[in-house]
Amino acid sequence: MHTDDIKALQREVLLGFWKAHILYHAAEGPVIGQWMMQELRRHGYDVSPGTIYPLLARMEARGWLRCEVDPGGGLRGRKEYFLTEKGQEVLGLLRQQIGELYREVVLGEEGEEE
Repeated sequence: MHTDDIKALQREVLLGFWKAHILYHAAEGPVIGQWMMQELRRHGYDVSPGTIYPLLARMEARGWLRCEVDPGGGLRGRKEYFLTEKGQEVLGLLRQQIGELYREVVLGEEGEEE
């Protein structure tokens, strides 16, 4: 796949995966940007600081994460992101939708009729 195609894929699809991954880890404990970049890279995603930090800030602005800054760190103090109640609700919805998508796309099962 060409570099331009990979970048388009990241913008259009993978960004949502990354958000779900961040919410998942924030449910386990505080998330730090540098650690999250390493975690996403461990899964094969090439995520830069210029992507992860604005993403965390947007998730905070939406109320999904709460940020605490190390008071002794000055302007570049370490930021820890915690899952909020709203973020927990979003994660719950994502789990349902990801499960449905997995069953249909990966397992080939048809969705249930209502």
